[in-house]
Amino acid sequence: MKRIFATLAALLIASAAQAYDGELYVTCHLDPAGDNWVALKAAPNINSQRLMKLGPETFLVTTDPYPQGKWRQVIVQRSMQSWDYSGPVGWVYTDYICYVDLSGG
Repeated sequence: MKRIFATLAALLIASAAQAYDGELYVTCHLDPAGDNWVALKAAPNINSQRLMKLGPETFLVTTDPYPQGKWRQVIVQRSMQSWDYSGPVGWVYTDYICYVDLSGG
């Protein structure tokens, strides 16, 4: 029994130690006949401060593997190749971002 608990504890520690590198997303489903932007917000709610407007095809890297409700925390990137993690950080509504599959498949 002790061996089982020790094994489970080791697995939990190993999985917690793995870093999350982020996933690439791009703004999408914007209305070109309307505002044609989505807000980068200071917090994951509609009433929080707008940090900036994100236009079409703005690349974003997620900071956490899981959304908070319908919101994702992201870092704004200059391009799909620029993963420097130095852009503005904030929250975007998930209806307006699309996953970019880099696997080539």
